Amino acid sequence: PTHVDISCMKCLSGKAGKSNFMVHVGEVENLYKTRNIMTMHNSSSCTPMLDLHGYTRDEALQKLDDNLHAWVEAAMKGAYPFVIQVQIISGCGNQIVSEAVEQWIRRKKNVAIAPKKR
Repeated sequence: PTHVDISCMKCLSGKAGKSNFMVHVGEVENLYKTRNIMTMHNSSSCTPMLDLHGYTRDEALQKLDDNLHAWVEAAMKGAYPFVIQVQIISGCGNQIVSEAVEQWIRRKKNVAIAPKKR
């Protein structure tokens, strides 16, 4: 399990930028079709999480790229709609990593911001 620094929790809803991203990863055609995405193994599993606290922009982007293949593979091995939800924590600080994560999400065709739950 990854530890989240409690001192940083205040910026989860602050104006400085996003420090936490819930994304859908997997089959491109199905990314926007459903709100009920299964986690990596089944509905009782925890959502996969990547914590980028303390990483530089370039290190964070490398970690995202390194994990993307495994996330897509897990989604494709799962059930229809072949999409999993992943949590990416970029941390507080000067928002360089947060902005890099947002740009990375926009560039990747098999990654999308998860819709908010109703």
